[in-house]
Amino acid sequence: MEWVKAIEEAVEYIEENITSDLTVSRIALEVNISPFYFQKGFSMLCGYTVGEYIRLRRLSLAGGDLLLSDSKVIDLAVKYGYDSPDSFTKAFTRFHGSTPTDIRRNGASLKTFAPLHIRLLLEGGTVMEYRIEKKNAFRVMGVSRLFSYESAKTDIPKYWGEILSADEKKSLMGMYGICFDEEMTGNQFRYMIADDLQEDIAAGERLERCEISAHTWAIFPCRGPMPSALQEVNRRIFSEWLPASRYEIAEGYNIEYYSNADDYKGGTQDPEYYTEVWIPVKEK
Repeated sequence: MEWVKAIEEAVEYIEENITSDLTVSRIALEVNISPFYFQKGFSMLCGYTVGEYIRLRRLSLAGGDLLLSDSKVIDLAVKYGYDSPDSFTKAFTRFHGSTPTDIRRNGASLKTFAPLHIRLLLEGGTVMEYRIEKKNAFRVMGVSRLFSYESAKTDIPKYWGEILSADEKKSLMGMYGICFDEEMTGNQFRYMIADDLQEDIAAGERLERCEISAHTWAIFPCRGPMPSALQEVNRRIFSEWLPASRYEIAEGYNIEYYSNADDYKGGTQDPEYYTEVWIPVKEK
């Protein structure tokens, strides 16, 4: 239940500081969770990214301010984190369906977006396959890039397409997708497409080298077409396994292991295509 409690505390912190400069890393620090896992878990449990939730709450509150105060649009824009009155007015209109001027002059209706209240709903018991495995440190090679927490869900698949089609990286198979955020600040993390290290290939293709520290890992098998099967396993990790488990997340790593798509008739869309999610853990 500690995981759910941490997300509840994060929502409370957001509400108390809704007009402050809120970042994923700042909020995650307040509840002592890795920023990567905080963003991922928040999205899985709440159905919104952290940025989406903050934006919708601010626009909802701005509508109330518009009706209940004489604040100028430029002042509301600054208060709720917009760079200009124009950008605020565009976002406000998309959310409420009316401009700030229409609401003040003509009494147009407003929309509201209420604060989240998280409850863990216990349903029929289900079985979730996993294993706990201690792994020594190991080295990988690959390529990496910084990604925004907010856009990673769409940007990372594009990155895979870009890298795996590049002639100069023809030997990179993409055995792992690795997220690093233990050293990150702000709203970004590093993502690496990687294979087990082979020094001759790494040197010849100028690939990055990285050591993955020794950890105890919770490893979750996944079978089915990508990406839906993997997304469902991730959802269950955060909504079912973590709240009920005697383990908690230990580090800011996240690794997805991918089997060779050529071994399956349907490739990554084969009903039996095999992947794994690795999460570093420690006992609570």
